[in-house]
Amino acid sequence: MPLTSRPTEMTSPLLWRDLCVFDGHQTLPEPMAVVVADGRIVQLTPMTAFDASDLEHYQDMGSGGVMTPGLVDCHTHLVFGGSRADEYEARLEGVSYEEIARRGGGILSTVNATRSATEDELYATAKPRLEALIADGVTTVEIKSGYGLDVDNELKMLRVARRLGENLPVRVMTTLLGAHALPPEYRDNSDGYIDLVCDEMIPRAASEGLADAVDVFCEKIAFSVAQCERVFRAALAHGLPIKAHAEQLSNLGGTAMAAGLGALSADHIEYLDAHGIDAMRKAGSVAVILPGAFLTLRETQRPPIAGLREAGVPMAVATDANPGSSPMFMPTLMLNLACTLFQLTPREALSGMTANAASALGQPSLGRIQEGAPADLCVWDIHSPAELAYAVQPGRLRQRIFHGGLSA
Repeated sequence: MPLTSRPTEMTSPLLWRDLCVFDGHQTLPEPMAVVVADGRIVQLTPMTAFDASDLEHYQDMGSGGVMTPGLVDCHTHLVFGGSRADEYEARLEGVSYEEIARRGGGILSTVNATRSATEDELYATAKPRLEALIADGVTTVEIKSGYGLDVDNELKMLRVARRLGENLPVRVMTTLLGAHALPPEYRDNSDGYIDLVCDEMIPRAASEGLADAVDVFCEKIAFSVAQCERVFRAALAHGLPIKAHAEQLSNLGGTAMAAGLGALSADHIEYLDAHGIDAMRKAGSVAVILPGAFLTLRETQRPPIAGLREAGVPMAVATDANPGSSPMFMPTLMLNLACTLFQLTPREALSGMTANAASALGQPSLGRIQEGAPADLCVWDIHSPAELAYAVQPGRLRQRIFHGGLSA
């Protein structure tokens, strides 16, 4: 059942006992006690050292199971109008993603439906998608724009995303993805559209406080490296961090360019080369892998996982929930796919949807279980963290804690 209420107010510290704790990077070696108060983790103690003599001072929240940080879905496109089930069918009949885009389908078909929808209509259709993520353990989610492709409709999408975060028990980070595709009115003037993004869209989003970051789609069916760099420089001039869809369908060098400008992340990166990996390593950028899109598009070029691992580039995992290339709204499924398709270990996959995903959003205090960290937590009815990746099985989430209170 979707977890949609606001956190429950508690007056005494909350106590969990005898937990197997995955702290965002590793499984702690012994059973732990976790105490939460005032929205933060105030005590993380091995059970062998926990003083149980004053249990009456705590609200006992139970014992056993696995506690992880609340899941962080760092790449989604949850706000959109319409459906692209017809394109899904066409791809299964052999039509390529690029050919669909050239026919006016793909992103542009969603643009038409999104432009036609009101804010209330977009909110009503996005809400159950977000509730599905929440029910699967997500406490922080990034939501991109990118289906408006003009100033008013891009800002409309961002307002809907902000509203979702205000009304549901989840932290919503918003990303302006104005440079997602070329709108039909700029079909023969891509530089003119980039002017619009840089000179009007980014300043408006920044001044109205609607965006937490700016993204681009750097690809031969979208925008060139030089055009994306212009967008990034405009974003940075307005104090907004940058992220990139890059090296998904070809190797243009967008990742290296983005990393050189301090990008939080480069996402997809199936065609990333050694130069791009080294640039990410030097910049501390996070590699966000998106197995849902890889699966849906039936791709064969896998991200360079071994190279990223060897270089020490942190890897995040996300749903890429969107109407075309990843209509999937189950984060724990992505853990399984990241392991099965890309050969991440279960520990790497879970780090990828907790600590590393939080870093990809520029929020390193999230996605961790440590004293002083925000108390966004999940307790699962499993015996080891690896089970979250091993089995695709709804119903394992026992408790979800957001801002230190239960969401139920």
